[in-house]
Amino acid sequence: MSLLQTDLELTKNSYYAATAPRRQRYAALQSNVDADVAIVGGGLAGLSAAIELADRGYRVVLLEARQVGWGASGRNGGQAIAGLACDQAVVEAQLGQADSKRVWDMTMEALRLIGQRRERFGIACDWRPGYLGLAVNERKARELRGWHEQMQRDYGYRTRWIEPGEMPQWIASPRFHSGIHDPAGGHLHPLKYSMGLAAAAASLGVQIHEDSPVTQIEHGRVAKVRTAQGSVAASHVLLAGNVYLQGIAPALEARVMPVGTYIVASEPLDAKLAESLIPSGSAVCDTNFVLDYFRPTADRRMLYGGRVSYSTATPMNLAASMQRRMARTFPQLKDTKIEFAWGGFVDISMNRAPDFGRLNDSPNVYYLQGFSGHGLALTGLAGKLVAEAIAGDAERFDTFARIRHRPFPGGSLLRTPALVAGMAYYRLRDLL
Repeated sequence: MSLLQTDLELTKNSYYAATAPRRQRYAALQSNVDADVAIVGGGLAGLSAAIELADRGYRVVLLEARQVGWGASGRNGGQAIAGLACDQAVVEAQLGQADSKRVWDMTMEALRLIGQRRERFGIACDWRPGYLGLAVNERKARELRGWHEQMQRDYGYRTRWIEPGEMPQWIASPRFHSGIHDPAGGHLHPLKYSMGLAAAAASLGVQIHEDSPVTQIEHGRVAKVRTAQGSVAASHVLLAGNVYLQGIAPALEARVMPVGTYIVASEPLDAKLAESLIPSGSAVCDTNFVLDYFRPTADRRMLYGGRVSYSTATPMNLAASMQRRMARTFPQLKDTKIEFAWGGFVDISMNRAPDFGRLNDSPNVYYLQGFSGHGLALTGLAGKLVAEAIAGDAERFDTFARIRHRPFPGGSLLRTPALVAGMAYYRLRDLL
């Protein structure tokens, strides 16, 4: 089964789709048009770039194979967190301390950008501030405490350290030892946010076309982006389709892998119980390599994610297995029913760092990928950086573009089993 077919099955029971009906649709491309910039992909990165480019006076046409926000942008855990999916040491080793600090500061800008766009465009997306990063045992607590102190010393990133004795004030769970609280992070309804950005882009004059998968790109000083029923001739092209580029940029596709992620949402909880579980209302992640993440929703449900698949195969009995994970964290919810269970694919890079740049043989074709499950905030910044680069100021974009990336080993046949074996090791390490 293809990624597209698997995603169609996985998204049938999405809490986000059930609580954010699509009231605005955008017609498929059915003609040949001209633009300054053609964007492939109607997720958060593509929509962010479209807004930034329209603000700068560019004529923008955005092509989406399904519907805006249909991919990972509209079905993720909804957590907006500072930093990258990789450890900052990965960036330091390649770029040095000064540029690593610049990258970190830009991720903090990414969090502020969510608030600015919500306010500017009146996007109602259930935003709630606060993020908790929690360690499950004393060893992981030492690692987290060391990271907390280093980030405060070297990056000026100030979070509150939570001692073991303070934990009951922050979370009603026996599973966690200690942790950090970051008031700058938070969580939202990602599909509402994605659709809000699409409406904002359209209001600025961006031409959005859904149900318009790109079949071919003809490279040149003026590139031509073709679909089954039309084309866009543009001076610049942005590829923001991540794992759904469908063969139009093979060199990029070799550097990211599709990883299945899965989330459930409980039935609505009693108001007192819901408030007691995470009194601050924050989003929560543990610090395991194969992590669990969860948060309360605006309608008093517990939204819980944690299963991943590196083979693209959907786990069996998804709702039941996720309910057990949720009850392991919150025994109070052992009899709570699961009403929604869904998932889909995110793109991960080998080093978990974002992969931004230009195609080697086509300097007017830009790409954004490799968010590695940490893209809710970073995608917004990425769109801003690529717009700056197209407008002639590429300094910040090129800081990210200097991060080196390698293709996954094993080619198309062996890279998936190799990754499955590697992740089995990390699961075992977390358990031990």
